[in-house]
Amino acid sequence: MQRKAYVPGVAALLTALLAGCTGGGALGGEPDDSKPGQTGGTTAAAEPGKYRTLPEPCGQVDRGTLDSMLPGIEEIPGEEQREKAYEGAPTVTYDTDRRVGCRWKVESADATHHLFVDFERVVSYDNAVSDDTRAAEVYASKVRKADLPEPSGTPSAGDEEESDPEPSGSAGTDAGESGESDGDGKGDGASSGSPEEAVTPLGLEPRVLDDLGDEAFLDDALATSGSATRHRTVTVVFRTSNVVVTVEYDEQPGRLTEIPDSKEMQDKAQELAGTLAEGFDE
Repeated sequence: MQRKAYVPGVAALLTALLAGCTGGGALGGEPDDSKPGQTGGTTAAAEPGKYRTLPEPCGQVDRGTLDSMLPGIEEIPGEEQREKAYEGAPTVTYDTDRRVGCRWKVESADATHHLFVDFERVVSYDNAVSDDTRAAEVYASKVRKADLPEPSGTPSAGDEEESDPEPSGSAGTDAGESGESDGDGKGDGASSGSPEEAVTPLGLEPRVLDDLGDEAFLDDALATSGSATRHRTVTVVFRTSNVVVTVEYDEQPGRLTEIPDSKEMQDKAQELAGTLAEGFDE
């Protein structure tokens, strides 16, 4: 029997088809984050981000942490309502591959507490820009928005401290000692009988944090809402590769004369942020 002739063109076509089946989009239903022009040409594409998915946010905070950060949650009457409070409420997003979040709120006789956790997975669609670089830009925009004060001991231009004996009220302690507000509620001690307790204590001012993700910062704002009710919001933001995580913790005391404790709230927010960061490293 005469053998059929080997046709090189057919073999080349089959090879191309097989290569097309094994290359390209993400596997296992994961999102396809390929950058434009990433087709195997001679130009090397920027590195993709480490993370292709995001965790389910409401399940990332355990009950012990919620008990600590949301006093009164254990005493919520009715098992169904209590369980609902523990579960939290997912934030509405239009692409859960890119952004997810969860909120908790507990009201008690002593105070109302809010906790918010947000995960944003950043993808760069520019072939020349890596996902990590784009995530660093997103993180930097959050730092600028927070408007962190200069670190303590950093001399200002012209050394204005010597020429201006009046406290500026721009960063925490000075505003509290003068009993004046800086205009946005941060460090406002005007209507408190103990202004030194109203401001962020020395050493706990908004600042850059070390040893948390690739980069991180903490913001601490004391605001007045309504007539004289004060509430403090502590925010911790960190970036790990191409994911930016935000932890926002808010306390509003039930009594007008009370000021939320800055150190306690910062410690709890940082502890939670550290736990979330460890989850990405696993």
